[in-house]
Amino acid sequence: MKNILLSMAMLWATFPLIAQTIDVTPIKRELEQSPILKGHFYGVCLYDLDSNRFLLGVNESKHFTPASNTKVFTLFAALKYLGDSIAGLHYIERGDSLIFWGTGDPTFLHNKHDSGKVFNFLKNSTKRLFYATDDLAEESFYRRGWAIEDYEEYYQPEISSFPIYGNVVTFRERTGRLECYPSYFQPALSHKSDGHKNYRLWRDFHHNIFIQNQTRPPHKYVNEKPFRYSSELFVKLLSDTLKRSVTTIKAQRPREVSAIYSTHTASILREMMLPSDNFLAEQIHMMVVLQRYGIFQTGQLRKDMDKDFYNLFTDRIDLHDASGLSSYNKVTPRSMVEVLLMISSSLPDTTSLHKLFPTGGVDGTLKRTYGLDNNEPFVWAKTGTISAVHNQSGFIRTRSGRNLVFSFLNTNFLGSAGSVSREIARVMTFIRQNY
Repeated sequence: MKNILLSMAMLWATFPLIAQTIDVTPIKRELEQSPILKGHFYGVCLYDLDSNRFLLGVNESKHFTPASNTKVFTLFAALKYLGDSIAGLHYIERGDSLIFWGTGDPTFLHNKHDSGKVFNFLKNSTKRLFYATDDLAEESFYRRGWAIEDYEEYYQPEISSFPIYGNVVTFRERTGRLECYPSYFQPALSHKSDGHKNYRLWRDFHHNIFIQNQTRPPHKYVNEKPFRYSSELFVKLLSDTLKRSVTTIKAQRPREVSAIYSTHTASILREMMLPSDNFLAEQIHMMVVLQRYGIFQTGQLRKDMDKDFYNLFTDRIDLHDASGLSSYNKVTPRSMVEVLLMISSSLPDTTSLHKLFPTGGVDGTLKRTYGLDNNEPFVWAKTGTISAVHNQSGFIRTRSGRNLVFSFLNTNFLGSAGSVSREIARVMTFIRQNY
């Protein structure tokens, strides 16, 4: 904490020294003369890590919707409070019974991230299995500001204390028919013609009923649909998968519990950041909360993070979720740079830092946005896109070896974000090549 306070005090002390180490006039000219940027509102903040100075600010104190740039704040909270490994299960043993609680771990039976450790522990236990729920610990399955009409979109699964299968049903075309994973949902799939020529699959709003408008899906069709989560459904899915009985009980989580660890924290943070996974972000936030308070209280965590860390920012921010799906989130370009500086100071080296961000021209959401320069990547940044919003915030290394931190936030444009993304890449490439 003292190091962070010191670094933030240093930022405030050096902020008036803008543009003393680099002549940013050419960068300003590139921004001002851009026909793309003239069509909407944007903000830019640029900081020199080597001289510890802000270099450039354009609308840097104005508030923007961060979209998935919100995950940078989630990353910071995870780095502060999660250990090296993720607890996938809390449990106690009482006689012939094993009583277990969820930890918010998103990887259990996930089709991409499950290590099998929690499943094997439950499968191999000789004791009777009891899944414990605590009504006081349960939170709303959506955060404030989420679009309710996106309830059946793959990027907005419900939040829960013990996710299973990523809280989605995966549908695949197999030999001309649609198959469900987990197969438990196969009887919930039905057919109803809707007059559309193209194949459609949808879910009933209130229930786990999935409907296709044609009986034969397209070849190699794949789709994910979030299911309506409940403790009762969780136990049914778990019992069906384990092939053994699991009983639900009401029980508060004790202070002293044993844990089964499922995976390394760094690997799941990278999986959150590179493809910008909303589900992982929200569940990571849940795990941070449990680690800090022993109960799921994400609202309290947001208050405490603001009081302990974000209150030190030059500008106020307002966050309502961990993924960026909420339109209520508001940050400034300068606050994005400041949280990136805090993350940088939390990690041992630039290799560890860069590994947690999409690399321009190499992987993640920036794979096709940037090219390599002299066969080298030079941008490591988080993207964020929702309707009329596109952002990039991260790190750039110039040809002369300077290490800069940047945030480039854009809002109120019409149409696709593609042209805005390309314009950000053009400006950042200009910085790379000329400084």
